[in-house]
Amino acid sequence: MAFRGWKWLLLLGRQNTLAKAWRSRRGGPSVCWQRCCHWSSGKALAPEVRAFLEENTEVTNSGHLTPEIRLRLLTPRCRFWREKPDLWPYGDPFWAIYWPGGQALSRYILDNPHVVKGRSVLDLGSGCGATAIAAVMSGASQVLANDIDPIAGMAMILNCELNHLDPFPITIKNIINSEAGNWDLIVLGDMFYDEQLADGLHHWLQKCIRIHQTEVLIGDPGRHQFLSHSIHSQLHKVIEYSLPESTRQENYGLTSSIVWSYQPSNSLDDS
Repeated sequence: MAFRGWKWLLLLGRQNTLAKAWRSRRGGPSVCWQRCCHWSSGKALAPEVRAFLEENTEVTNSGHLTPEIRLRLLTPRCRFWREKPDLWPYGDPFWAIYWPGGQALSRYILDNPHVVKGRSVLDLGSGCGATAIAAVMSGASQVLANDIDPIAGMAMILNCELNHLDPFPITIKNIINSEAGNWDLIVLGDMFYDEQLADGLHHWLQKCIRIHQTEVLIGDPGRHQFLSHSIHSQLHKVIEYSLPESTRQENYGLTSSIVWSYQPSNSLDDS
């Protein structure tokens, strides 16, 4: 099965597995910058993992909305674009795809650095780390990237190196449903692909906003699961980007991606 077929499985069925993982890995006590279990600039990658990722991904800055950012991704020139998915030795590589919602968020931050400058930023479901990288490039005072896949965390370190950045802290804990962290801004892209996960995100983001007045930006290309969720009625459209042709082809007809500002009603509760 070619990777295009594998990617279709990721888009449809295998995301259920990831959604279950997000739901099952409950957050622990208070998550903050100092206490969070993470990789940092002093954390070395396992040599065999580094070698595998470097051999089986391609460094690219083309075909997406942020040519300023170089990333290790799975592309048609990579072996695993053609190999059977079961031969990939780690979990499904969601991180190796630069999803449209993340592209829009990263583009918006690069074009509008005042959104993050001098602020603390959480990149939730960070994947390849592009949006966190954009936040660092745009002057964020603190950046925490969060993804439950430890291989994603390792890939983010490689992507920081590609962009001549010291790696930012990376946590692989599921912090959804944990105590609300005190961030100035939370960004998340392409995470509304499962109703139960979306419900958990909705509840937790409300809590972060209510307790800490956190600003929330969401990137999504208009998937049905996102547009049909109740959160959509509480979003303000910030900007819409036309997707590059290669991204359109890889995402089965999606032509644009939107950045939304989440502004829940004061009447909502977090019970």
